[in-house]
Amino acid sequence: MQPAPHTDDRLARANALRLAVAQALAGANATVVFATAAIIGSTLAADPALATAPVSVFVVGMAAGTLPTGWLARRFGRRTAFMTGSFFGFMAGLIAAAALLIGSFPLYCVATLCAGLYGAVVQSFRFAAADSASPAFRPRAVSWVMVGGIFSGVLGPQLVTWTMNLWPPYLFAASYLAQAGVALVAMAVLSGVDLPRPTKADRTAGRPLAVIARQPRFVIAVLCGVITYMLMNLVMTSAPLAMRMCGLPVSASNATIQWHVVAMYGPSFFTGTLIARFGAQRVVAVGLLLLAGAAASGLSGVGVGNFTLALVLLGVGWNFGFVGASSLVLETHRPEERTRVQSFNDFLIFGTMAVGSFSSGHLLLSWGWDAVCWVVLPPVVLGLAALLAFGAFRRRVAARVA
Repeated sequence: MQPAPHTDDRLARANALRLAVAQALAGANATVVFATAAIIGSTLAADPALATAPVSVFVVGMAAGTLPTGWLARRFGRRTAFMTGSFFGFMAGLIAAAALLIGSFPLYCVATLCAGLYGAVVQSFRFAAADSASPAFRPRAVSWVMVGGIFSGVLGPQLVTWTMNLWPPYLFAASYLAQAGVALVAMAVLSGVDLPRPTKADRTAGRPLAVIARQPRFVIAVLCGVITYMLMNLVMTSAPLAMRMCGLPVSASNATIQWHVVAMYGPSFFTGTLIARFGAQRVVAVGLLLLAGAAASGLSGVGVGNFTLALVLLGVGWNFGFVGASSLVLETHRPEERTRVQSFNDFLIFGTMAVGSFSSGHLLLSWGWDAVCWVVLPPVVLGLAALLAFGAFRRRVAARVA
């Protein structure tokens, strides 16, 4: 889709603000799932090792939804993709509530699958914000949308806290009904986003994905996006159940998840500025180091403070790594290629993450919280080594050109 011709970024700013509000509302979908799914899974699943399976199904839904989201956006426009995703978010809440009422683990997994499909569309908000933006404003537009996640980090856990006991004895049933209502509000907000309509070139022009995917910058962007998101998902998925296993109350895990999600999106106020000043690769590297710090905090103890610090560092590290990797993706495609490349990037990230996500419950229950934290370190080292290699490659190319 061609960027709208303009001499300033007023339209881009308006879209980014509206998408930030939608991110705040729609982001509560994922927060509610992450705060409750492992606990619900542990009570509904016949095998305790399947406790985190609903979260893994959520990730599968995100992976499965990325390419269809790109196709809908390329064929009918971003707004159609947004409305379709919001419908799945609404249905996710209704199906989850029904699953809790009848005590069905498979039906609850269907609900988290629908929530994942919704999440795939929500992930495209950050790229949609760049559609009408000038090159200089694009990193900031992405960051503005991510700022909306701060409010989802507050809204989601508070939604759970306020409603989880409203329908005794069905813990969390009312929470999911409330989440369905929030999805409808998000749909109304998204209906006002003003984005360019797809053109014939958007549907037919552009290079093959295989050519684009061979670019070193694209490879680095995907690798760092995969590492950052996979590790964040692994630790965040395991944390609520780990806290419960350590004898900590549900209210403590809700608060920890809340601070984690705030930390995920809070840095977005300045991440775009940091990327513009220091470059995406350096910001991603700092993010990876923060993920290592999260693992160190988790290994240092099992008190509420240890868990909270670990998840705060995890959140900030995810923000730097993921926003930085997303900014790198924006540098790898032409305007008419954007929806295909962006959805392919997300498919690779969430498809890989889905594979690892299914092992999180078994890892935690078989080897404990320490094992979850130790697993973080090797991918971090891999990501840092890849960034160093990419930097050396760029310097060699620049030297040849000079």
